[in-house]
Amino acid sequence: MKVIGFNCSPHKKGNTFIAMQTVLEQLEAEGINTNIIQIGSEQISSCDGCGVCKKTKDGFCVIDKDNMNQYLKLAYQSQGILIGSPVYFGSVTPTAKALVDRMGYCARAGGFLLKRKVCAAVAAVRRQGAVDTINQVNNMFMLNQTIIPSSIYWNFAIGAKPGQVREDQEGMDTLKVLGENMAWLLQKVAND
Repeated sequence: MKVIGFNCSPHKKGNTFIAMQTVLEQLEAEGINTNIIQIGSEQISSCDGCGVCKKTKDGFCVIDKDNMNQYLKLAYQSQGILIGSPVYFGSVTPTAKALVDRMGYCARAGGFLLKRKVCAAVAAVRRQGAVDTINQVNNMFMLNQTIIPSSIYWNFAIGAKPGQVREDQEGMDTLKVLGENMAWLLQKVAND
């Protein structure tokens, strides 16, 4: 089994990465392979609503000037997906929004290629907007028939300075439990 993570923060080893790594460490402890792809500093084109993906129905995007089709392939080959975003003005980063929109449309158009994958969103936040950020990612997951595990609280950790999320004990505990529940669910789905 493999879970692919997409870090939509421009900070390669920042608070979002730490939050994601906390989840993935629990998966790795259960023997599940994980990988975080750093995409937050890339220029990923937004969806332009052209509808070509609905015509080709292959799960890929006609826009080929970025790495999105590679990311789609990785997502389709994985059993689970983790998308992490810091909160920017109460919302996901522009990179996360582009990833979610294009992944969502292409996967649906290709015949729900994310269906029954175990997927979760995490956020790193200084103060406000984490739940909205998580919901934006989860909306894409829900509209693609994925299975979203829960935790003991919303999947975010609080911290402004680099590494500060580690001081948020409740946030770290929430992310660990998310990883445990994600691992449990992945194993149940694989054995079904």
